[in-house]
Amino acid sequence: MRSNSPEKLREFDAVIIGAGLAGLHTARRLSASGVSVLLVDRKEDIGARVHTTGIFVRKTFEDFDFPEGSLGIPISKVVLYSPLMRRLELESPAPEFRIGRMDVLYRSILADANRFGAEFLNGARFAGSVPDRSRKGGSLVRVEKKGVIDNIRTRVIIGADGVGSAVARDLGLDTNSKWIVGYEKVFTRSAGSAEPRLHCFLSAGFAPGYIAWIADDGKECHVGVGGYPDRFDPSEALSRFIDSRAAEILDRNDLTETESRGGRIPVGGILKRIANKRGLLIGDAAGAVSPLTAGGLDPCLRLSDFAAEAVIARTRTDKPKVLLNYSGDIFEKDFSTKLIMRAGLRFLKFDFQYEWFFRALSSSPGRMLARKIFFRRSSFPDVSSSDPRRKRVLESIDAAGAR
Repeated sequence: MRSNSPEKLREFDAVIIGAGLAGLHTARRLSASGVSVLLVDRKEDIGARVHTTGIFVRKTFEDFDFPEGSLGIPISKVVLYSPLMRRLELESPAPEFRIGRMDVLYRSILADANRFGAEFLNGARFAGSVPDRSRKGGSLVRVEKKGVIDNIRTRVIIGADGVGSAVARDLGLDTNSKWIVGYEKVFTRSAGSAEPRLHCFLSAGFAPGYIAWIADDGKECHVGVGGYPDRFDPSEALSRFIDSRAAEILDRNDLTETESRGGRIPVGGILKRIANKRGLLIGDAAGAVSPLTAGGLDPCLRLSDFAAEAVIARTRTDKPKVLLNYSGDIFEKDFSTKLIMRAGLRFLKFDFQYEWFFRALSSSPGRMLARKIFFRRSSFPDVSSSDPRRKRVLESIDAAGAR
Protein backbone atom coordinates (compact mmCIF):
# COMPACT_ATOMS: atom_id res chain seq x y z
CA MET A 1 0.00 0.00 0.00
CA ARG A 2 1.15 3.51 -0.75
CA SER A 3 1.38 6.16 1.97
CA ASN A 4 1.52 9.92 2.00
CA SER A 5 4.79 11.60 2.95
CA PRO A 6 5.32 12.94 6.52
CA GLU A 7 5.62 16.58 5.42
CA LYS A 8 2.10 16.50 4.04
CA LEU A 9 0.34 15.28 7.17
CA ARG A 10 -3.11 16.71 7.76
CA GLU A 11 -3.98 17.69 11.32
CA PHE A 12 -7.25 17.52 13.26
CA ASP A 13 -8.17 17.96 16.89
CA ALA A 14 -10.23 14.76 16.76
CA VAL A 15 -10.46 11.80 14.41
CA ILE A 16 -13.69 9.82 14.83
CA ILE A 17 -13.75 6.25 13.53
CA GLY A 18 -17.31 5.19 12.71
CA ALA A 19 -20.25 7.23 11.45
CA GLY A 20 -23.16 5.60 13.23
CA LEU A 21 -25.38 7.67 15.50
CA ALA A 22 -22.70 7.99 18.22
CA GLY A 23 -19.98 9.09 15.80
CA LEU A 24 -22.22 11.50 13.93
CA HIS A 25 -23.65 13.10 17.07
CA THR A 26 -20.17 13.55 18.54
CA ALA A 27 -18.86 15.02 15.28
CA ARG A 28 -21.67 17.56 15.26
CA ARG A 29 -21.19 18.50 18.93
CA LEU A 30 -17.45 18.91 18.55
CA SER A 31 -17.44 20.80 15.27
CA ALA A 32 -20.15 23.15 16.57
CA SER A 33 -17.76 23.98 19.44
CA GLY A 34 -14.89 24.83 17.12
CA VAL A 35 -13.05 21.51 17.34
CA SER A 36 -11.59 20.39 14.02
CA VAL A 37 -12.98 16.91 13.21
CA LEU A 38 -12.32 14.18 10.68
CA LEU A 39 -15.09 11.54 10.59
CA VAL A 40 -14.10 8.23 8.99
CA ASP A 41 -16.43 5.41 7.93
CA ARG A 42 -16.12 2.26 5.83
CA LYS A 43 -19.41 2.89 4.00
CA GLU A 44 -19.64 5.02 0.90
CA ASP A 45 -23.17 6.10 1.88
CA ILE A 46 -23.87 6.46 5.61
CA GLY A 47 -27.62 6.11 5.02
CA ALA A 48 -27.22 2.63 3.53
CA ARG A 49 -26.89 -0.68 5.38
CA VAL A 50 -27.86 0.77 8.76
CA HIS A 51 -27.44 -1.78 11.56
CA THR A 52 -29.76 -0.47 14.27
CA THR A 53 -33.51 -1.12 14.54
CA GLY A 54 -33.88 2.58 15.19
CA ILE A 55 -36.48 2.54 17.97
CA PHE A 56 -36.23 5.71 20.07
CA VAL A 57 -37.72 5.84 23.57
CA ARG A 58 -39.64 8.77 25.01
CA LYS A 59 -36.75 10.04 27.09
CA THR A 60 -34.69 10.44 23.93
CA PHE A 61 -37.14 12.20 21.63
CA GLU A 62 -38.25 14.48 24.46
CA ASP A 63 -34.70 15.50 25.38
CA PHE A 64 -33.02 15.72 21.96
CA ASP A 65 -33.91 17.58 18.77
CA PHE A 66 -34.65 15.52 15.66
CA PRO A 67 -34.92 16.83 12.11
CA GLU A 68 -38.31 16.86 10.43
CA GLY A 69 -39.21 13.55 8.84
CA SER A 70 -36.67 11.51 10.82
CA LEU A 71 -39.14 9.98 13.30
CA GLY A 72 -42.24 7.91 12.64
CA ILE A 73 -45.68 8.06 14.25
CA PRO A 74 -45.60 7.73 18.08
CA ILE A 75 -46.35 4.30 19.56
CA SER A 76 -48.02 4.02 22.97
CA LYS A 77 -49.34 0.42 22.88
CA VAL A 78 -47.30 -2.72 23.59
CA VAL A 79 -48.43 -6.32 23.30
CA LEU A 80 -46.31 -9.04 24.91
CA TYR A 81 -46.81 -12.65 23.75
CA SER A 82 -45.94 -15.92 25.44
CA PRO A 83 -44.63 -18.91 23.42
CA LEU A 84 -48.25 -20.15 23.32
CA MET A 85 -49.34 -16.73 22.02
CA ARG A 86 -51.04 -15.64 25.22
CA ARG A 87 -51.26 -11.84 25.21
CA LEU A 88 -50.45 -9.15 27.74
CA GLU A 89 -51.56 -5.73 26.51
CA LEU A 90 -50.08 -2.56 27.92
CA GLU A 91 -50.90 1.04 27.04
CA SER A 92 -49.29 4.29 28.12
CA PRO A 93 -51.01 7.68 28.18
CA ALA A 94 -47.85 9.12 26.60
CA PRO A 95 -46.11 8.37 23.31
CA GLU A 96 -43.39 5.91 24.33
CA PHE A 97 -41.61 4.84 21.14
CA ARG A 98 -40.87 6.25 17.70
CA ILE A 99 -39.18 4.43 14.83
CA GLY A 100 -36.36 6.46 13.38
CA ARG A 101 -35.93 6.95 9.65
CA MET A 102 -32.24 6.41 10.13
CA ASP A 103 -31.10 7.34 6.63
CA VAL A 104 -32.81 10.75 6.97
CA LEU A 105 -31.42 11.22 10.48
CA TYR A 106 -27.84 10.23 9.61
CA ARG A 107 -27.68 12.44 6.54
CA SER A 108 -29.14 15.40 8.42
CA ILE A 109 -26.63 15.13 11.28
CA LEU A 110 -23.76 14.75 8.82
CA ALA A 111 -24.92 17.84 6.93
CA ASP A 112 -24.94 19.78 10.22
CA ALA A 113 -21.43 18.58 11.10
CA ASN A 114 -20.16 19.48 7.62
CA ARG A 115 -21.71 22.93 7.93
CA PHE A 116 -19.79 23.44 11.19
CA GLY A 117 -16.57 22.43 9.47
CA ALA A 118 -16.22 18.68 10.07
CA GLU A 119 -14.72 16.65 7.23
CA PHE A 120 -16.09 13.25 6.23
CA LEU A 121 -13.93 10.52 4.72
CA ASN A 122 -16.17 7.73 3.39
CA GLY A 123 -15.19 4.33 2.05
CA ALA A 124 -12.16 4.29 4.37
CA ARG A 125 -11.00 2.13 7.27
CA PHE A 126 -8.95 2.63 10.42
CA ALA A 127 -5.58 0.93 9.94
CA GLY A 128 -4.02 1.64 13.33
CA SER A 129 -2.20 4.41 15.16
CA VAL A 130 1.01 5.21 16.99
CA PRO A 131 1.78 7.86 19.60
CA ASP A 132 2.87 11.19 18.12
CA ARG A 133 6.19 11.92 19.81
CA SER A 134 6.06 15.54 18.69
CA ARG A 135 2.79 16.26 20.48
CA LYS A 136 1.88 15.47 24.10
CA GLY A 137 -0.80 12.78 24.11
CA GLY A 138 -1.28 13.03 20.35
CA SER A 139 -1.41 10.25 17.77
CA LEU A 140 -0.58 9.53 14.17
CA VAL A 141 -3.59 7.74 12.74
CA ARG A 142 -3.36 5.50 9.69
CA VAL A 143 -6.46 5.53 7.47
CA GLU A 144 -6.69 3.37 4.34
CA LYS A 145 -8.85 4.16 1.32
CA LYS A 146 -8.65 2.29 -1.97
CA GLY A 147 -5.21 0.94 -1.15
CA VAL A 148 -3.72 4.28 -0.15
CA ILE A 149 -2.70 4.95 3.46
CA ASP A 150 -3.10 8.46 4.85
CA ASN A 151 -1.19 9.39 8.02
CA ILE A 152 -3.17 11.93 10.00
CA ARG A 153 -2.05 13.83 13.09
CA THR A 154 -4.64 14.26 15.84
CA ARG A 155 -4.96 15.16 19.50
CA VAL A 156 -7.73 12.60 20.18
CA ILE A 157 -8.85 9.34 18.57
CA ILE A 158 -12.53 8.53 19.13
CA GLY A 159 -13.68 4.94 18.64
CA ALA A 160 -17.28 4.80 17.43
CA ASP A 161 -16.65 1.61 15.49
CA GLY A 162 -19.01 -0.82 17.16
CA VAL A 163 -18.96 -3.91 19.35
CA GLY A 164 -15.61 -5.29 18.16
CA SER A 165 -13.91 -1.89 18.17
CA ALA A 166 -10.54 -1.83 16.42
CA VAL A 167 -9.84 1.50 18.10
CA ALA A 168 -10.33 -0.06 21.55
CA ARG A 169 -7.80 -2.77 20.77
CA ASP A 170 -5.37 -0.28 19.24
CA LEU A 171 -5.49 2.01 22.30
CA GLY A 172 -5.40 -0.85 24.81
CA LEU A 173 -8.86 -0.01 26.21
CA ASP A 174 -11.54 -2.45 27.38
CA THR A 175 -13.44 -4.46 24.76
CA ASN A 176 -16.90 -6.04 24.75
CA SER A 177 -17.04 -9.72 25.66
CA LYS A 178 -20.80 -10.25 26.08
CA TRP A 179 -23.32 -9.69 23.32
CA ILE A 180 -26.44 -10.92 21.61
CA VAL A 181 -27.16 -10.78 17.89
CA GLY A 182 -30.15 -9.19 16.22
CA TYR A 183 -31.50 -9.55 12.71
CA GLU A 184 -34.54 -7.85 11.19
CA LYS A 185 -36.31 -6.97 7.99
CA VAL A 186 -37.84 -3.57 7.34
CA PHE A 187 -41.13 -3.26 5.44
CA THR A 188 -43.19 -0.33 4.22
CA ARG A 189 -46.91 -0.40 3.58
CA SER A 190 -47.92 -0.07 -0.03
CA ALA A 191 -51.41 1.11 0.88
CA GLY A 192 -53.37 2.02 3.96
CA SER A 193 -52.05 2.09 7.50
CA ALA A 194 -52.29 0.21 10.78
CA GLU A 195 -52.62 1.16 14.43
CA PRO A 196 -49.12 1.79 15.80
CA ARG A 197 -48.03 -0.99 18.16
CA LEU A 198 -44.91 -2.65 19.47
CA HIS A 199 -45.36 -6.44 19.55
CA CYS A 200 -42.83 -8.40 21.64
CA PHE A 201 -42.56 -12.21 21.64
CA LEU A 202 -40.98 -14.51 24.21
CA SER A 203 -39.61 -17.64 22.57
CA ALA A 204 -36.68 -19.99 23.17
CA GLY A 205 -36.62 -20.88 19.48
CA PHE A 206 -37.04 -17.47 17.86
CA ALA A 207 -35.22 -15.32 20.43
CA PRO A 208 -33.20 -17.19 23.08
CA GLY A 209 -32.35 -14.82 25.91
CA TYR A 210 -34.04 -11.83 24.31
CA ILE A 211 -37.23 -11.16 22.30
CA ALA A 212 -38.62 -11.26 18.79
CA TRP A 213 -40.41 -8.10 17.75
CA ILE A 214 -42.74 -6.35 15.36
CA ALA A 215 -42.30 -2.59 15.66
CA ASP A 216 -45.11 -1.11 13.60
CA ASP A 217 -45.84 2.63 13.46
CA GLY A 218 -48.55 2.19 10.85
CA LYS A 219 -46.36 3.19 7.91
CA GLU A 220 -43.07 1.36 8.48
CA CYS A 221 -42.77 -2.06 10.06
CA HIS A 222 -39.67 -3.72 11.53
CA VAL A 223 -39.80 -7.49 12.09
CA GLY A 224 -36.86 -9.01 13.91
CA VAL A 225 -35.37 -11.57 16.26
CA GLY A 226 -32.53 -11.41 18.73
CA GLY A 227 -30.72 -13.71 21.11
CA TYR A 228 -27.51 -15.42 22.11
CA PRO A 229 -25.58 -16.50 19.00
CA ASP A 230 -24.66 -19.91 20.40
CA ARG A 231 -28.33 -20.87 20.67
CA PHE A 232 -29.86 -20.03 17.28
CA ASP A 233 -29.35 -19.06 13.66
CA PRO A 234 -30.75 -15.50 13.40
CA SER A 235 -31.49 -15.63 9.66
CA GLU A 236 -33.26 -18.98 9.85
CA ALA A 237 -35.14 -17.97 13.00
CA LEU A 238 -36.34 -14.74 11.37
CA SER A 239 -37.65 -16.59 8.33
CA ARG A 240 -39.63 -18.97 10.55
CA PHE A 241 -40.86 -16.09 12.70
CA ILE A 242 -42.12 -14.14 9.69
CA ASP A 243 -43.90 -17.20 8.27
CA SER A 244 -45.54 -18.11 11.58
CA ARG A 245 -46.00 -15.58 14.38
CA ALA A 246 -45.73 -12.43 12.27
CA ALA A 247 -48.13 -13.87 9.67
CA GLU A 248 -50.83 -14.04 12.37
CA ILE A 249 -50.56 -10.29 12.94
CA LEU A 250 -49.48 -8.68 9.67
CA ASP A 251 -51.05 -8.62 6.22
CA ARG A 252 -48.04 -9.54 4.11
CA ASN A 253 -49.85 -8.47 0.93
CA ASP A 254 -49.71 -4.87 2.13
CA LEU A 255 -46.00 -4.94 2.95
CA THR A 256 -42.98 -4.34 0.74
CA GLU A 257 -39.57 -5.34 2.06
CA THR A 258 -37.08 -2.49 1.75
CA GLU A 259 -34.00 -3.67 3.61
CA SER A 260 -32.56 -6.05 6.19
CA ARG A 261 -30.39 -5.18 9.17
CA GLY A 262 -28.32 -7.15 11.62
CA GLY A 263 -25.38 -7.14 13.96
CA ARG A 264 -24.03 -7.74 17.44
CA ILE A 265 -25.41 -5.86 20.44
CA PRO A 266 -23.29 -5.59 23.61
CA VAL A 267 -25.15 -6.55 26.80
CA GLY A 268 -22.36 -6.62 29.38
CA GLY A 269 -22.92 -3.05 30.55
CA ILE A 270 -20.72 -0.05 29.92
CA LEU A 271 -17.03 -0.91 29.92
CA LYS A 272 -14.87 0.48 32.72
CA ARG A 273 -11.76 1.65 30.89
CA ILE A 274 -13.10 3.63 27.95
CA ALA A 275 -10.47 6.37 27.77
CA ASN A 276 -6.77 7.03 28.07
CA LYS A 277 -4.64 10.06 27.26
CA ARG A 278 -4.77 9.35 23.51
CA GLY A 279 -8.44 8.69 22.97
CA LEU A 280 -11.80 7.34 24.06
CA LEU A 281 -14.73 5.10 23.09
CA ILE A 282 -18.40 5.93 22.51
CA GLY A 283 -21.59 4.07 21.55
CA ASP A 284 -21.45 0.29 21.19
CA ALA A 285 -17.66 0.39 21.33
CA ALA A 286 -17.99 1.59 24.94
CA GLY A 287 -20.73 -0.95 25.73
CA ALA A 288 -23.19 1.92 26.13
CA VAL A 289 -26.28 -0.24 25.72
CA SER A 290 -28.90 -1.26 28.27
CA PRO A 291 -28.00 -4.83 29.31
CA LEU A 292 -31.68 -5.68 29.78
CA THR A 293 -33.47 -4.15 26.80
CA ALA A 294 -30.44 -3.92 24.48
CA GLY A 295 -31.50 -0.37 23.65
CA GLY A 296 -28.51 1.66 22.58
CA LEU A 297 -29.73 4.84 20.90
CA ASP A 298 -30.41 6.84 24.07
CA PRO A 299 -27.10 5.76 25.68
CA CYS A 300 -25.09 6.64 22.59
CA LEU A 301 -26.46 10.20 22.55
CA ARG A 302 -26.01 10.83 26.27
CA LEU A 303 -22.56 9.28 26.56
CA SER A 304 -21.50 11.10 23.38
CA ASP A 305 -22.39 14.41 25.02
CA PHE A 306 -20.08 13.61 27.93
CA ALA A 307 -17.37 12.42 25.55
CA ALA A 308 -17.64 15.64 23.54
CA GLU A 309 -17.18 17.70 26.70
CA ALA A 310 -14.05 15.72 27.57
CA VAL A 311 -12.60 16.24 24.09
CA ILE A 312 -13.40 19.95 24.13
CA ALA A 313 -11.62 20.24 27.49
CA ARG A 314 -8.67 18.30 26.07
CA THR A 315 -8.31 20.56 23.03
CA ARG A 316 -8.74 23.83 24.92
CA THR A 317 -6.38 23.01 27.80
CA ASP A 318 -3.93 20.81 25.89
CA LYS A 319 -3.97 18.48 28.91
CA PRO A 320 -4.35 14.86 27.75
CA LYS A 321 -5.09 13.62 31.28
CA VAL A 322 -8.45 15.41 31.29
CA LEU A 323 -9.74 12.54 29.12
CA LEU A 324 -9.29 10.18 32.07
CA ASN A 325 -12.32 11.76 33.76
CA TYR A 326 -14.39 10.06 31.06
CA SER A 327 -14.76 6.66 32.71
CA GLY A 328 -17.22 3.77 32.72
CA ASP A 329 -16.83 3.44 36.50
CA ILE A 330 -19.27 6.32 36.85
CA PHE A 331 -22.12 4.15 35.56
CA GLU A 332 -21.35 0.85 37.32
CA LYS A 333 -24.04 1.08 40.02
CA ASP A 334 -26.67 2.20 37.50
CA PHE A 335 -26.30 -1.04 35.55
CA SER A 336 -26.17 -3.53 38.43
CA THR A 337 -29.90 -4.36 38.51
CA LYS A 338 -30.15 -4.66 34.75
CA LEU A 339 -27.11 -6.95 34.66
CA ILE A 340 -28.78 -9.23 37.24
CA MET A 341 -31.96 -9.32 35.14
CA ARG A 342 -29.90 -10.00 32.01
CA ALA A 343 -28.32 -13.00 33.79
CA GLY A 344 -31.84 -14.21 34.60
CA LEU A 345 -32.90 -14.00 30.95
CA ARG A 346 -29.85 -15.98 29.91
CA PHE A 347 -30.99 -18.71 32.30
CA LEU A 348 -34.27 -19.14 30.35
CA LYS A 349 -33.57 -21.81 27.74
CA PHE A 350 -36.91 -23.56 27.16
CA ASP A 351 -40.38 -22.40 26.16
CA PHE A 352 -41.99 -23.75 29.34
CA GLN A 353 -39.70 -21.43 31.33
CA TYR A 354 -40.81 -18.50 29.18
CA GLU A 355 -44.44 -19.46 29.82
CA TRP A 356 -43.83 -19.33 33.58
CA PHE A 357 -42.09 -15.99 33.15
CA PHE A 358 -45.03 -14.67 31.12
CA ARG A 359 -47.53 -15.81 33.76
CA ALA A 360 -45.52 -14.00 36.40
CA LEU A 361 -45.64 -10.83 34.29
CA SER A 362 -49.41 -11.24 33.91
CA SER A 363 -49.92 -10.91 37.67
CA SER A 364 -50.56 -7.51 39.22
CA PRO A 365 -46.97 -7.07 40.46
CA GLY A 366 -45.72 -8.47 37.15
CA ARG A 367 -47.73 -5.97 35.14
CA MET A 368 -46.20 -3.17 37.22
CA LEU A 369 -42.76 -4.51 36.38
CA ALA A 370 -43.64 -4.81 32.69
CA ARG A 371 -44.92 -1.25 32.61
CA LYS A 372 -41.73 -0.10 34.32
CA ILE A 373 -39.59 -1.87 31.73
CA PHE A 374 -41.52 -0.58 28.72
CA PHE A 375 -42.81 2.81 29.84
CA ARG A 376 -40.57 4.23 32.54
CA ARG A 377 -38.97 7.43 31.30
CA SER A 378 -35.45 6.20 31.77
CA SER A 379 -32.73 4.53 29.79
CA PHE A 380 -29.13 5.55 30.14
CA PRO A 381 -28.29 7.63 33.23
CA ASP A 382 -27.22 11.19 32.66
CA VAL A 383 -23.96 12.11 34.35
CA SER A 384 -24.77 14.91 36.75
CA SER A 385 -22.72 18.07 36.35
CA SER A 386 -22.02 17.76 40.09
CA ASP A 387 -20.31 14.37 39.61
CA PRO A 388 -16.62 14.98 40.46
CA ARG A 389 -15.32 13.67 37.14
CA ARG A 390 -17.76 15.53 34.92
CA LYS A 391 -17.33 18.61 37.10
CA ARG A 392 -13.59 18.56 36.44
CA VAL A 393 -14.25 18.40 32.72
CA LEU A 394 -16.69 21.32 32.77
CA GLU A 395 -14.40 23.38 34.99
CA SER A 396 -11.53 22.79 32.55
CA ILE A 397 -13.67 24.10 29.70
CA ASP A 398 -14.75 27.15 31.72
CA ALA A 399 -11.20 27.91 32.79
CA ALA A 400 -9.87 27.63 29.24
CA GLY A 401 -12.64 29.90 27.98
CA ALA A 402 -11.78 32.54 30.55
CA ARG A 403 -8.16 32.81 29.45
